[in-house]
Amino acid sequence: MPTDPVCGMAVDERSAELTLVRENRTYYFCSTSCLEEFSAPERQLARLRWRLAVAWPLSIVILLLTYAFHLPGWPYLAFALATAVQFYPGLQFYRGTWDAFQSRLWNMDVLIAVGTTVAYGYSSVVVWFPGHLPAEYYFDASAFIVTLILTGNYLEHLTRERSRGALRELQQLLPTTARVLRDGTEVEVPVSEVRAGELFRVRPGARVPADGRIREGRSTLVEALLTGEGLPVERGPGDRVLAGTINGDGLLTVEATQVGQDTLLAQVGQLVTEAELSRVPLKQLADRIAAVFVPVVLALAVAASVAWFLVGAGLTVTLLVFVSVAITACPCAFGIATPAALVVGTGRAAEEGILFKGRDSLERASQIDLVLTDKTGTLTRGKPTLTDVLPVPGESADHLLALAAGLESGSGHPLARAVVEEARRRKVAPLPFTQMEEVPGQGVEGRLGEKRFRLLRAGTPPEGSGSLGPLSGERARLEGLGRTGSVLFDGDRPLGLLGFADEIAPGVAEAVQALERDGLRVVMATGDHEAAALAVARAAGIPEVHAGLTPSEKMDLLRRLQKEGHQVAYVGDGINDAPALAAADLGIAIGAGTDVAKEAGGVVLMRSDFRGVALALRTGRRTVAKVRGNLTWALGYNAVLLPIAAGALVPVFGLGIYNVLPITGALAMGVSSTTVVLNSLSLRFLSLSR
Repeated sequence: MPTDPVCGMAVDERSAELTLVRENRTYYFCSTSCLEEFSAPERQLARLRWRLAVAWPLSIVILLLTYAFHLPGWPYLAFALATAVQFYPGLQFYRGTWDAFQSRLWNMDVLIAVGTTVAYGYSSVVVWFPGHLPAEYYFDASAFIVTLILTGNYLEHLTRERSRGALRELQQLLPTTARVLRDGTEVEVPVSEVRAGELFRVRPGARVPADGRIREGRSTLVEALLTGEGLPVERGPGDRVLAGTINGDGLLTVEATQVGQDTLLAQVGQLVTEAELSRVPLKQLADRIAAVFVPVVLALAVAASVAWFLVGAGLTVTLLVFVSVAITACPCAFGIATPAALVVGTGRAAEEGILFKGRDSLERASQIDLVLTDKTGTLTRGKPTLTDVLPVPGESADHLLALAAGLESGSGHPLARAVVEEARRRKVAPLPFTQMEEVPGQGVEGRLGEKRFRLLRAGTPPEGSGSLGPLSGERARLEGLGRTGSVLFDGDRPLGLLGFADEIAPGVAEAVQALERDGLRVVMATGDHEAAALAVARAAGIPEVHAGLTPSEKMDLLRRLQKEGHQVAYVGDGINDAPALAAADLGIAIGAGTDVAKEAGGVVLMRSDFRGVALALRTGRRTVAKVRGNLTWALGYNAVLLPIAAGALVPVFGLGIYNVLPITGALAMGVSSTTVVLNSLSLRFLSLSR
């Protein structure tokens, strides 16, 4: 059964009439006020301010009339003021009750409307029909209950809006209009009307309205919030640009490739929203409690009031017992216990470029006890440089580099990019290979004329490829330096050796220490040779290393660790690690860049920063812990205060306690919901240092 995204109450989608479709998702609401708060939070906040501006002064005057200044005819004045509070600020509770009856569901508005109406109605009868009932007035109770609950709603609304800061910041990145070229003319249109394939212009200082590729112009773009790149990035013809990024000082003409909900910005927003609606442990129990809570409380209120009437407590006490039980109960504390923590936790993670995918990724992140990580592009910068080009005698370095660049020109592997970049730097033209094929975990091969060439990457055994001959000593020397070597073969004859160096990424050692402080074991699994792997492991502080593994051997290691009872998170760069990311208990794709929705795994790190791994797992644990704490608080609050409202303290304080219980109950109910939200809001301060 879906839940109201605002208050968390369960809603039957078969009978629900209050719905909203946003970004191809249907949301269900228990009341009009929840729908309005979700669809137009600023407008709803303004309404709350107006209602409180009326409710507080009138309630204070009623209180003074009741207990301090008994002016002539004061009950009639109190009636008039209480009527204004009951049916202007308190109107939303009647609307919510009507919505509940229409949808055949119970919500918190029912309890408030019934409780305040009983107190207000009894007092009104006493005013207009004196002598029929004991002359007791409870206008102060009905007015202050409405006022205090609205105040709690207002505080809850403010804290909830603060928790949604990350998603709102993303949504505000997109401009409202775009300058599209149609029939050779530049036309300004709403950004929603931009179509894929159209050309649009981005002026200096403007935001990019859609994902696309530059056709004309050159400029720098600020992509910090989306990709984590702090400095402006140089972009020119053929380069990709992202919606929401800020253009520098150049004029760009861009062809739109992804628009609307297909842009990276929209994908990120969708993942944040999905994470907010995740299900975590105890959520089903909370939903079941919230669904039956209101009728159970009403039954308890009736039973308690009837019981006190039967023992001779009198009609006024019976009335106050009913009002106290109905007003003290707080079903919203159950309803918002999970979404409040999820909204804050996932929003905080999104600020750091951490996106949780799927409805159970947070729960799985909270259960991880072992992190299995790749090396290249994960623990290292992922941008290795080609440091050595070592041909065999009789072969030239430029020819060796031309062959290697031709083979690697179609590969996305970090080592392949290093080869192509070095060839471009040396102005060496890649040779035109055909029938090129990338062999996962080994390298690439292709044909040049009638010859077959292979470039075998680090960790690939040379068996079947002939002896390395004079390259054996050079390979050992490179490995001793912690560098990675790739060997180029003409058939089975080695032609030369390429050496690569890749620095450890910033923050890796800090992240490993944070993981170990949190009680997690960190293991490296890499296809690189042992010397290079150990060099990185020593710098990162990782005690356990498995080197020279093929993709299938990585999978075998992953399954073995799982069979030992570990909950394993696998961290990879998403290029060659898709099987392991999918098979792990939690896959973490690091440096996802621009295809976050397509990445395998339950967590996507948009930035190539290993500290995001530690923060993502800590977010999962802390968020689930907050959910558990919120539910414990909600259960404890109702378990303690409902018996008190029903009369548990009467033997100690006497029946006079009911002179304050209705107002005290309303205050406690508001404090309960606000406490849940404030407890969740503490997740905003989550970091690796705390």
